Amino acid sequence: MSGLFVTFEGIDGCGKSTQVTEARRLIEQKGIPCLVTREPGGTAISEAIRRILLSPDNIKMCDPCEVLLYCAARAQHCHETIGPALARGEVVLCDRFQEATFAYQGFGRGFSLDQLRQMNEFATDGIAPALTFIFDIDVDTSIARLKKADRLPDRLESSGRDFYEKVRQD
Repeated sequence: MSGLFVTFEGIDGCGKSTQVTEARRLIEQKGIPCLVTREPGGTAISEAIRRILLSPDNIKMCDPCEVLLYCAARAQHCHETIGPALARGEVVLCDRFQEATFAYQGFGRGFSLDQLRQMNEFATDGIAPALTFIFDIDVDTSIARLKKADRLPDRLESSGRDFYEKVRQD
């Protein structure tokens, strides 16, 4: 039996994490095994890559390095966490996945979507969501919610309003 892979996408502050938590609650109420994970992340190696990607200390990271690190984190995540959970028949709920790469690195950074699709196919070994929920909020609301969270912006959040407008328009 194979599981079900569902992803949740949208710009920062759109409510993805809240919806993932609610979906998990409903699924587990039905007695269905459910794994919640995130990208980048989901494994020790992918979490280490996440820290590198998001750290404001790495503001000089070049765009090709960024996209390759996201793909590396996704490869490990699929190999170590998502693939095995699906093979066990679990429902996997993931806060971001491949669509985030198409939005942030494709539309936001200007990489070729065809090239990103090929890289993603290689990284995931064909694992793809059966369903993706996309949550859309305007950039002003995103910025206001992030400020309300009362924390320093990460490296991507520091990319500026124009960057987030490009990402959102995908």
